[in-house]
Amino acid sequence: MTKNTTAGADGHRAASGDLLGPNSEIGRKLKQYYDELVSDHVPDRFAQLLSQLEQAEPAQKKD
Repeated sequence: MTKNTTAGADGHRAASGDLLGPNSEIGRKLKQYYDELVSDHVPDRFAQLLSQLEQAEPAQKKD
C-alpha cells in the first residue's frame, strides 16, 4: 500500500491525511486542549448565571 504525498510550501512532503505538515503536532495539541475544555464541568453558579441571561434576553426583545 502506498501513501499519497503532497509537497508543502517549504518543500517537505506530508501524507495526504496530514494536511498541516510540520504543524500537525500543534494542531493535535490544540484539538486535545479544546476537547478537554468542552468536556469540563460548568460550575453551578456559572450555569445559573447563563440561565438568568437566557431568561432576560426574551424580555429585552419585547421592549
